Amino acid sequence: MKKVIDTSGAPKALGPYSQAVMWGDTLYLSGQVGIDPGEGRIVADAVEGQARQVMKNLGAVLEEAGMSFANVVKTTIYLVSMDDFQTVNGVYGDFFETDPPARATLQAAALPLGALVAIEAVARI
Repeated sequence: MKKVIDTSGAPKALGPYSQAVMWGDTLYLSGQVGIDPGEGRIVADAVEGQARQVMKNLGAVLEEAGMSFANVVKTTIYLVSMDDFQTVNGVYGDFFETDPPARATLQAAALPLGALVAIEAVARI
């Protein structure tokens, strides 16, 4: 049975989609950009600050679902510039210190609200 996960700890969806959907023992997390949920805007002009906020947003959704980053099995990172790969890796590694999930990193022509990075994830109980 499908269960929609919604938390005020992460930004509201920018369109007709859910922050996350639980199906069985799998949680599908929609892509997050670096929006501060309280202010409703991108937190920084630099990719490092945006990446840190993205991870905080994902963490809030995971927590609402009763999970943590330890439950994440797959992520996809979207970068406007591959020049930001190492910087985002540094931030990402702060949240996945051991046994990191499988991952793909792709360059995107553009992201919502002019964001520099977006990350989506899949987690399992």
